[in-house]
Amino acid sequence: MLRFAQQVPRCQVCACPVPTGLGFCGRCLASAQPPLIRRCVAAVDYGYPWDALIARFKFRGEPGWAAVLAEPMLEQALAHDLLHANVLLVPIPVTSNRLAERGYNQAWELTKVLRRRTGRAALADALVRVIHAPDQHQLSKAQRLNNLRGAFAAHPDHVPRLAGAHVVLVDDVRTTGATLNSAALALQQVGVADIAALVLARTPSD
Repeated sequence: MLRFAQQVPRCQVCACPVPTGLGFCGRCLASAQPPLIRRCVAAVDYGYPWDALIARFKFRGEPGWAAVLAEPMLEQALAHDLLHANVLLVPIPVTSNRLAERGYNQAWELTKVLRRRTGRAALADALVRVIHAPDQHQLSKAQRLNNLRGAFAAHPDHVPRLAGAHVVLVDDVRTTGATLNSAALALQQVGVADIAALVLARTPSD
């Protein structure tokens, strides 16, 4: 499968592909606001064969794909920099309804593989969903950006551990960045020192 995971230059902030030699895309360079997430690393583009595998992983009750799908995430050269000794891995949570329906959180399944392979610490419930919003994949870009405002909060039991921590958010797919940014905001509000993200796939930029 790794033959379909060729590493390409990507924007350090949003992980979209960029020409060789560039560290940032034009949109991120033009942004007036500093990013909530210092760096986002994506292993593959959301396309063949990963899109079909992710669909099986997420929607067809096949969590065993996590071991295969985490492999390109671990092979990313930039991921090695993120997964240093002091980081805490935090998966993006799903809604309670989705968790009950699916039986697992795909981001946590990926995180468990990353934790096992790297020895890094992880917190399954560092973040909780406080708004039961519609699934992101059903929405337009504008709707996605509004859908998750205030959707996450840090779990009160974990605030002491999160304060001052260096966190790597883990998710399966990044599209607009709305989910990751909403999660990052919740972490920032409890004093997390540094936030990065590691995702399996990046959808094409609009």
